[in-house]
Amino acid sequence: MAQNNDYIVIRADENGVNVIGLTRGTDTRFHHSEKLDKHEVMIAQFTEHTSAIKIRGKATVQTAHGEMKTPSEEE
Repeated sequence: MAQNNDYIVIRADENGVNVIGLTRGTDTRFHHSEKLDKHEVMIAQFTEHTSAIKIRGKATVQTAHGEMKTPSEEE
């Protein structure tokens, strides 16, 4: 199975940002979660086990394709 070894950088822009790793395969499941406080940074990677990363909360995400911000609740 092909895998993408690109890293992504997630910077929390508020306290309590949740970063959740989702599994690959026939059943998509949560396999890992982290809670970040404001200004904490997490570097994540897609692997043979991780097919998706869900981010809940206000954060800045940097990838090889550019930088994006999660929308605020007002948007």
